[in-house]
Amino acid sequence: MRTPQSHTTLANPQSHSALEDLRMPVQAKLAAAPRGGLTPLDDGGAGVTAGPTPPSQRSWAPDLARGAVLLGIALANVGLYLHGTDTGPGFRPVDGSPLDRTLDFFVTLLVNDRSRPMFALLFGFGLVTIARRLTERGLEPSRRRSVLLRRHLWLVAFGGVHAALLFEGDILGIYGATGLVVLLLMNRRPRVLIAWGTVSLVLLGVLYAVTGLAPDFPAASSEYLPSMVERVSVWGLGVVGGTVVMLVLAPMLAGVALARAGLLDRPWEHRPQLRRLATLGSLVGVVGALPYALVVARVWEPATVTTSVLAGVHAVTGTAMGVAYVCLFALWAARLHERRAPRRGAPAVLASVGERSLTCYLLQSMILAPLLSPWGLGLGDGMGTATAYGIAVAAWLVTVAVAWALASVGLRGPFEVLLRRLTYGPTGRLAGNPTAAA
Repeated sequence: MRTPQSHTTLANPQSHSALEDLRMPVQAKLAAAPRGGLTPLDDGGAGVTAGPTPPSQRSWAPDLARGAVLLGIALANVGLYLHGTDTGPGFRPVDGSPLDRTLDFFVTLLVNDRSRPMFALLFGFGLVTIARRLTERGLEPSRRRSVLLRRHLWLVAFGGVHAALLFEGDILGIYGATGLVVLLLMNRRPRVLIAWGTVSLVLLGVLYAVTGLAPDFPAASSEYLPSMVERVSVWGLGVVGGTVVMLVLAPMLAGVALARAGLLDRPWEHRPQLRRLATLGSLVGVVGALPYALVVARVWEPATVTTSVLAGVHAVTGTAMGVAYVCLFALWAARLHERRAPRRGAPAVLASVGERSLTCYLLQSMILAPLLSPWGLGLGDGMGTATAYGIAVAAWLVTVAVAWALASVGLRGPFEVLLRRLTYGPTGRLAGNPTAAA
């Protein structure tokens, strides 16, 4: 990964427009940009340590967006637990009630293949944020790469365990693997990111179109141990295949671009850009999703090939909608900043979920898989999607309650703590070289 030789000649980033910010190589941008609430912690002169950022010093925007997108993740994933009925486009039961089909329409229009790219975008943003903090603490490039490599490999491992025990639709594995690709690209010029992102979207559209022509998946085993083998097999193929076809690379690179421009760290400085991105992204996302949403709701029943093409268009335009959603939360964060709002009330509750997004994501599976899977209570057998969406919302609310309870007593999510310790060492804090931090 390329790094600049010196950061001492960088101009003040406040003098740049957002487009000028995007042109800066990311490591230079990381050294020059305001911290977005990420303040280095001094250990008294023995070295600079990278510890968890206190909630009061965190940026509102990414935490609000992460907290909300987990509701979308729950709604998008819950249908994968349903079984015992024939399915049509979007893997929805063909015998759904009018309420099922109405909700299927809105979930397909606004959530499916929109939540995943939104989460991936925030993952890309978070990767740059971590790199920024490591740079601030004076870590030389080789150690910085080592830390980031270790973190992403552990995420893949987390994903494998998650899939084996609970849910083959795990996203941690492909996020960790694709994050390794992003590490190779995040110092590159915008035109390089755009080129890779474009290739990623083209491959995504082709993948979804081809998948739409494939037969239904076989029924899952009702025995737990055989189902573990099935889940790991599906997950492994998904991670390898999804990484090769760059399934989530485009939104991750969009997250890198937003981090370079400071749109989430300092949203109050970029309202016009955020409004434009939110408007354009929403327009592209809704127009691209509408035809397939009508198909999933069985309002329109075109030929199989047409349905597959519409599925591809739906998937490709999801990245634009993911960008729009993130920008809308950034605008909300800008308003909270202007009001100098403390971290309390509904925004603080939602942000507490975002601060513990890994724990809350895994907790969803701990709730949904035993309830709905054939190897568990099997409640997903013959269940309509309206009921499933209700259970998904309830599961998300449980994670909200858990996150807020942890926040109220000043505790981080247990899986965030575990990942930090595996990444940085037993203390979860990484010593750096204070003399190297300018």
